[in-house]
Amino acid sequence: MYSMIEPSFYCPLAQAAEEAGFSSIGLADSICYPRDSTSTYPYNSDGTREFLENKAFIEPLITAAAMGAVTTTMHFHTAVLKLPIRNPVIFAKEVTSVAAITAGRFALGVGISPWEDDYEVTQVPWAGRGRRFEECIEVIQALSGGDYVEHHGEFYDFRPIKINPGARIPILIGGHNEKSLERAARLGDGWLPAGMARDELARSIKRISDLRREYGRDHLPFAIHAIGLDAFSAEGVRHLAELGVTHAVGGFSSFNPYGTEADAETLQQKIDALHRYADEVIAPTADLEPAPV
Repeated sequence: MYSMIEPSFYCPLAQAAEEAGFSSIGLADSICYPRDSTSTYPYNSDGTREFLENKAFIEPLITAAAMGAVTTTMHFHTAVLKLPIRNPVIFAKEVTSVAAITAGRFALGVGISPWEDDYEVTQVPWAGRGRRFEECIEVIQALSGGDYVEHHGEFYDFRPIKINPGARIPILIGGHNEKSLERAARLGDGWLPAGMARDELARSIKRISDLRREYGRDHLPFAIHAIGLDAFSAEGVRHLAELGVTHAVGGFSSFNPYGTEADAETLQQKIDALHRYADEVIAPTADLEPAPV
């Protein structure tokens, strides 16, 4: 599932989704919306980003903790969180805390952010963002183990410290370009594509699979959470499973988390949509086993 919804709906919808048989909830991330900007949105055909202006973006780790407190089996992941604009030591403390509160039901979906505005307002250099991104992942993975960690990198430097409690945090990498696929294969426990056509998705999964073999990581579990039209029919979900997709991503609404029509839906309408999806898509595909990647 994917969500950008009225804040008061989060907890009751998490409970309803768990009851309906959903397995996980993806939480979007947005620091702010600039009044003036030349940035574009890479996952729309025309690059427009205005649909985001009045969306309610609750900080995703806070949302995951709140929903985790009212559920018992539902998993949560960020989709995707703009990692390089965060301090990785402070952020490691935050994500391990969420993992502890939810008893391990949390994964960290991360990306670089396509918008220079995010770096400007948080006073983080835009240059070197890819290297900073990888170093942030390195720091978080090391500190989440719960042992003493000493780090001396290009962007961050600290003496031996440890975070308590430690908690393993699966890392899911977002993005569609070659470098994102390479990072998912080399560094990640999964990949988060968004709205790709069938043939493009198949090529990208094949590329990740080849790279995982090259890096000697093909024996490790790997999750793929795919957003797209195929996620909204049993036939489409079967096709995704054949490609190796582990999670087909739907929404808390009339099956379009980006559309303005969803903003007017009541809580009950969204709950009804969850149960309709469960009957039409989840139940007929419950026995599917995704192909290995």
